[in-house]
Amino acid sequence: MRKRSIFLVVVTLLVPFAVLAKDPPAQVMTWPSNGPTVLRFSFAKFNGFATVQGRRAYTSNVVAENLWGKPISRIEFDVYLFDKNSVRIGDGYIQLSNVGVGESVKFEFNTSTIGQPVSLSLRAKNVPSELQAYGELRRVRMTVNSVPQGAIVKVDGVDAGTTPKLAELTVGKHVLEFSKSGYNTGHYPLEIGQNDTSGGSVSYELGSSAHDTVELRDGSVLTCDVETVTEISVEVRIGGQLQTLDRNQVKRIQLVERDKTPK
Repeated sequence: MRKRSIFLVVVTLLVPFAVLAKDPPAQVMTWPSNGPTVLRFSFAKFNGFATVQGRRAYTSNVVAENLWGKPISRIEFDVYLFDKNSVRIGDGYIQLSNVGVGESVKFEFNTSTIGQPVSLSLRAKNVPSELQAYGELRRVRMTVNSVPQGAIVKVDGVDAGTTPKLAELTVGKHVLEFSKSGYNTGHYPLEIGQNDTSGGSVSYELGSSAHDTVELRDGSVLTCDVETVTEISVEVRIGGQLQTLDRNQVKRIQLVERDKTPK
C-alpha cells in the first residue's frame, strides 16, 4: 500500500502567520506639511498601560527617518493628541539629535491623555538654522479680530487669547475658533501662503446671540433668557436658575428670536 505525503499542510499554515506578523503603523506623518519632506514619523499603535487621577498613560514605538539631503543636528517637536471628535486631550514632546542623512531613529513616545487618542499633530520648535528656510517654519503676523470683540480665539485647537489678537501663523492651513458667552461658537478656515507677508488681518462676525440681553441701570449687562415681564418685575433665567429683578433696575431689554415651540 502506498503512503500519502502530508507535508503540504505544514506549508499552508506558515503563510497566514507571516502575514499577521506585519503590524502597520497607526499613523505616518511627514514634516514639514508643505514643500520637500525632511522627516517622516511612523507612530505604532498607542498602548494604554496605567490610569492615574483620571488620565490614561500611553506608549507608542516611533521611527523617525531623515529624508533630507543633510544631517540634522537637533530639532524638537511639541506633539498634540486628539480624540475622535478632534478635541485636544493630551500632549507630548519629541527631541531628535545628530540624525545622519538617510538615517532612521527608533524611540518610545510616552504621554498621558484624558481620552482615547485617535490622531495627532506635530509643531516644530527650536529648529536649527539650516532648516529655517522651509515654508512651514516661516511665520506671518496678522491681527485676528471678531464682531463683537472680546471673543476667545483658538488656533488649531490651541488657546491664543482674546480678540483683537496679534497672532503669528505658520505657512499652511489653519482653523480659527471663536467663542464668546451669549453667542454661537464659530469656526473660520484660513490658509497662509508661501508669499503672504505680515500686516494682514481677519475679522469674524459671531453668530446671533443665543440668549436675551438685559442692561441694568447700574451699567451691568446680563446674558440670560427673559421669562416674564410685568409692571413691577422681570423674571430671567441665568445658567438654568430663575432670578427676579425689580422693574426699576432694568434700563433696556434686547430679545433674540426663538423657534416656536410646537404645541
